[in-house]
Amino acid sequence: MAAPSMGGVSLPRGHGQVVRLPRGASLTDLAEKIGAQPAALVTALFHLGEMVTATQSVNDETLQLLGAEIEWDIQVVSPEDEDRELLETFDLTFGDEGDEEDWEARPPVVTVMGHVDHGKTKLLDAIRNTNVVAREAGGITQHIGAYQIVTELEDNERPITFIDTPGHESFTAMRARGAKVTDIVVLVVAADDGVMPQTVEALNHAQAAEVPIVVAVNKIDKEGANPAKIRQQLTEYGLVAEEYGGDTMFVDVSATTRQGIDELLTAILLTADASLDLRANTEQDPQGVVIEGKLDKGRGPVATVLVQRGTLRQGDSIVAGDAYGRVRSLLDEHGNKLKEALPARPVQVVGLTSVPRAGDTFLVVEEDRVARQIADRRQARIRNAQNASMRKRISLEDLDAALKENRQLNLIIKGDNSGTVEALEEALMKIEVSDDISLRVIHRGVGGITKSDIDLALADDVIVLGFNVRAEGQATELANREGVDVRYYSVIYQAIEEIEAALKGMLKPEYEEVALGTAEVREVFRVPRIGNVAGSIVRSGVITRNSKARLVRDGVVVADNLTVESLRRFKDDVTEVRDGYECGIGLGSFNDIKIEDVIETFEMREKPRA
Repeated sequence: MAAPSMGGVSLPRGHGQVVRLPRGASLTDLAEKIGAQPAALVTALFHLGEMVTATQSVNDETLQLLGAEIEWDIQVVSPEDEDRELLETFDLTFGDEGDEEDWEARPPVVTVMGHVDHGKTKLLDAIRNTNVVAREAGGITQHIGAYQIVTELEDNERPITFIDTPGHESFTAMRARGAKVTDIVVLVVAADDGVMPQTVEALNHAQAAEVPIVVAVNKIDKEGANPAKIRQQLTEYGLVAEEYGGDTMFVDVSATTRQGIDELLTAILLTADASLDLRANTEQDPQGVVIEGKLDKGRGPVATVLVQRGTLRQGDSIVAGDAYGRVRSLLDEHGNKLKEALPARPVQVVGLTSVPRAGDTFLVVEEDRVARQIADRRQARIRNAQNASMRKRISLEDLDAALKENRQLNLIIKGDNSGTVEALEEALMKIEVSDDISLRVIHRGVGGITKSDIDLALADDVIVLGFNVRAEGQATELANREGVDVRYYSVIYQAIEEIEAALKGMLKPEYEEVALGTAEVREVFRVPRIGNVAGSIVRSGVITRNSKARLVRDGVVVADNLTVESLRRFKDDVTEVRDGYECGIGLGSFNDIKIEDVIETFEMREKPRA
């Protein structure tokens, strides 16, 4: 049965039937699912006030708006569900498999979070260096975003995996993609400072993830440190210390003197043993999540991955996000080669075709061909979703304005690792300046700024952002010669501020009226070849020659958009007359001036952007 005609076009009525579509699907994709003509759906959306082509990626809201109109329940499949369905087509699953007899205990995975200057990095360094000095004299040779240390509990050696994330955004981004990476969060709070807004933010992220929290009260060696105050403050947020009858472990530490580090590691293990059943199947096909990715000059794309189940071995065919390849080598956090990686073990993987994104899932398949097919489909899905999210909705009402002027700031983002690039892109896309201005990232990547990046910037009038990376030889020469704007940053907030300033600079200036002065008309004089002149007394402010003016009579504006063309004191021409003085005011060709009228003068000043 056809739905009612919309502009002469009939569409199949769904009667509430469910149709599932991937994020970023087009109207052509929907037409195939419901047995309609794509052109009919384009027309239907047009009548709903949306301008969309048949092959254009459509965002979730527009699809659901159309679905409600034609009585189909359109469900936009989340990336996780879509990935699961994709793997099922290859007879693969992502998750734990097999009998519980095959499951073995695994180390806890810990993320350290907290306020920006409360000592997270120093604490991580202290944990790392304490372990390295004791067991690996010579130190860590390279940082890979995640590492494993070994401590003792009840005379047993127990490993703990730490993830060094760029911040809360990265933690949440991983969760948003369905990657439940963290088992325990260590919340760092400075004993001399207290609970800060970012502390609460970190706490909210951890509680939303439903993971146990261990509180590290840092900087107890500093003057003014008050650990008891921290315990009291955090009770307001549901974290009650064990000594107060709660179930949250608080440990006083100093990253500088390394006091309390061993106690913190013990608290992590005790919390894991009490609250979590940390086991994984070591025999199934390896699966896990990408912690970070980067482009190494000598080895090509390198991904730091955390194995979550199964055992990853050299020579495995692997697909990570939209990257694939064969594992050429596995490296630990010290740069040593490994033959295999068990669950909860972070390792660097060399041998991928491209750099995967932080938070992407990886899995091992039997053949390189299957890995390539999965990667290609994931790549297409990611591209469609990005196209849909970047499309600015244009309604019929503002179509004319959009056609006349499309003001858009285009960016290319290059960074030292995929997590940084993604965090920067997400932060930039959250900038809100005006509906008239849009921000679009046309390319993002890991590694130095290359000649091809500059070529792309030339074609599309783009600003290139380098985060902890620089332009390479020919790229620098080309950028200088062609005047391409290449900006380098090492602090994310500086990049956000400058791009926000650039967006504000693209806005049309906004003006506000500023009152200058008022004058009351006492007498009207007729001057040959000039017209009527108002003999006035200035009641407030300043009357300035050439300023804008309006004439008010009995509280009603008689004339607007006038100009003070002549201003005299007695026989002298003057540029301004102040409060309390008399003057003659000429309003050009406007002559309808009467005694007791009020002349208001003003100027239009450009408003600074907030």
